[in-house]
Parts: sequence; C-alpha cells; structure tokens
Amino acid sequence: MRSALAALLGKEHDLEVTAATWDKFPARAQATRPDVCVVDADNPASDSISAVLEAAEPEGRGAQGLRSGRRSALLALVTAGRPGALRRAFDASALGYVSKNATPQRLLDAIRKVSKGERFVDESLAFGFMQAAEMPLTARELSVLSLAAEGAPIAEIAKSLHLCNGTVRNYMASVIRKTGARNRIDAVRISQSAGWV
Repeated sequence: MRSALAALLGKEHDLEVTAATWDKFPARAQATRPDVCVVDADNPASDSISAVLEAAEPEGRGAQGLRSGRRSALLALVTAGRPGALRRAFDASALGYVSKNATPQRLLDAIRKVSKGERFVDESLAFGFMQAAEMPLTARELSVLSLAAEGAPIAEIAKSLHLCNGTVRNYMASVIRKTGARNRIDAVRISQSAGWV
C-alpha cells in the first residue's frame, strides 16, 4: 500500500513524496522534514504514531515543527468501522482523517488542506468518531489487552507492565465486562475488530 500510495501521490506536480516504513520513518523525516505525514492508522505499529513523530523532530526543537517553525501535520488513513484506529490517530493529534475507501482526489484534497494547517475529516468517518469517543477501555486496560492479544500469559503481562498478577487479572476482568465478551479470547476478538488493539 505504501508504494502504491507514493506512486499515486508522486504524479502530482505540487507534491514531493517520500515513503518509509515505521522503523525507518524517524531518520527519513529528519532528512526530508515533511509538511504532512500520511500514516496507516490501522497498522498495529500506529500505536507509536506520537513517538515516531517526536523522534523525527530536530534536536532541541521539542514540540516545535520540522519546517517553518511547526511540527509535521499528521494525516491518518483509516478503515471506516474501526473506531480504535481513529482514537489512536486523534490521541496523536492528527489534523486530518481520510477513509481508505475515499477516492484518490479526496486524499489529495486532504493532504493539501492539512499542509495549510487546516483540519480535514472525511464525512464517512463521522460515525466512527462517535464510536471512538465511547471507547470503554482505559489506556492501561488497552496495554494489558494488547499483550494478551499477542498470547502473553498473566505473569508475563504483569512483568512487562510492572504490575502484580492479581492486578492484571482485575484489568482483564474489567476488559471482559466492558467489551461484553464471554472470555479473554472473545475480548481480544471484539477489540481487534473495533481496531482498539
């Protein structure tokens, strides 16, 4: 998807496009200083959107930007019906949100608008935003659930998050209750389909 998107956007005369994987993005951004970063918010690595953007900022600039005294604007590509991905992008201060089902022209319009510092929200994502606002899980519950989704047992989750086993069990019980799941596996399935983990 990254290569196809770069090829599509690269055909535009007013855009200079570069593409990078999540792990190579900080170095690439340091070198190119992008005005807009278009990210796949459905990608599991998108949990680290904020950290990646911060790592890409020049030393000593803090929250200031990469070009013209401002931070790169973030534009998230999201699948409709995945409120968790919308929520992660929102928490990372994304300025624009475009459905992956949008036309190429819609994406180009969003990039141009976001590059001017203006907000852009694809109307097809409106219901997803309402669902994202109602996400029932806390950040700590999401951390526990993410590790559980990877198959980590209670003891390993506890060690990773510096918690005791009983606390992890309490968080898992809370997650199961809040998601309306029957058990841990069902909670993972429900949360993954919503894009929360």
